[in-house]
Order: sequence, then C-alpha cells, then structure tokens
Amino acid sequence: MQLVFATNNLHKLSEITAIIDNKFSILGLKDIKCFEEISETKETLIGNALEKAEFVYNKYGYNCFADDTGLEIASLDGRPGVYSARYAGENVNFENNMNKVLAEMQTIEKREACFKTVIALIINGDKYFFEGEVNGVILREKRGIKGFGYDPIFMPVGYNLSFAELSAEEKNKISHRGIATKKLIAFLQKLK
Repeated sequence: MQLVFATNNLHKLSEITAIIDNKFSILGLKDIKCFEEISETKETLIGNALEKAEFVYNKYGYNCFADDTGLEIASLDGRPGVYSARYAGENVNFENNMNKVLAEMQTIEKREACFKTVIALIINGDKYFFEGEVNGVILREKRGIKGFGYDPIFMPVGYNLSFAELSAEEKNKISHRGIATKKLIAFLQKLK
C-alpha cells in the first residue's frame, strides 16, 4: 500500500517513516510534485489534520494522511495547543516558540504538560482518525540536540531525559506521534 504523508516538515516525515519501518510505502509531498504550503486554519488538531489530508486527496487524488500536534501546558490554560507551531507568531521557528514558553513559565512551579497528535487518514474518500498523547513536564531549560520542535523542553513521565536527549528509537516508542502512528499501522494492516 502506498500513502502520501501530507507534510512539508522533513523532521515529521523522517520520524513517521522510521516508525512505519517499510510496512507501507510512504511518499512525501515532493514525491507527488506538491510544493505548496498547506493551510492550517482550523481551531482543533483534528480539524487541521483533516484540512491537510483533504487538500492532498482532493487536489492530487492520492490516498493520504496528515497529522497535527499540539503541546498543551496545564498552567498556561492548555497553550500553546493548536497554535504550537506558530506560538511566538507567524514565520518563526521552534527556538522562538520554546523561548516564549520558557519565558511564560519562568516563575511557574506546576509544569505538567501533554503532547497530543491527531492523524487524519483518507482512503478512497473514507476518513479515519488516530490519536496519541504522552504526559510529561516542561523543563526549566533546553536539554539535548536530537528531535525537533519542543523536544528540548519536554520530559516525558517516567524519564529523566528530555525528548531531545532520547534516541530516535526510544522517543518513537513512547511519543504522541509514535502512539498515533502505531494505531494507524494497525488499522492499515487490517485493510491488507
């Protein structure tokens, strides 16, 4: 089975490809000659994931999936949430986003957080959704150089390392994206 992963984020593409581990053939947007930036205009993770998947399915005709991920911090009333990728503003990077979170949490003692991922899958027009989440805490400083996004400031429950300090294999076993992707794989294997 061949699927398009509707993302321009090469880190996500690499991570998902590693988790899927040749169980299915995954194409990136460049493989289907899609060089457009796909909008994320919805107010929920599920809405954004579906918006991206529908864009590729409707415009290019490929069975595909897309994800959206949010970091929800309890002491910040669930922020950055659906705005995680652009928390510090439009056209910023995750360094800016992490710095904003660390600045806002500088004096906050309660540091519980949850990473959530929703994957929207479209096969022959039918839509399916898979979710994953992992609980943890926001560190007081960035630690580690692996991973991407908020990984250097997120430490999952049961670990004393940030996501950015874990190996890719270890992170993929426990991460929000890893959990959602494993649900996707299990579903696809039933379709074979």
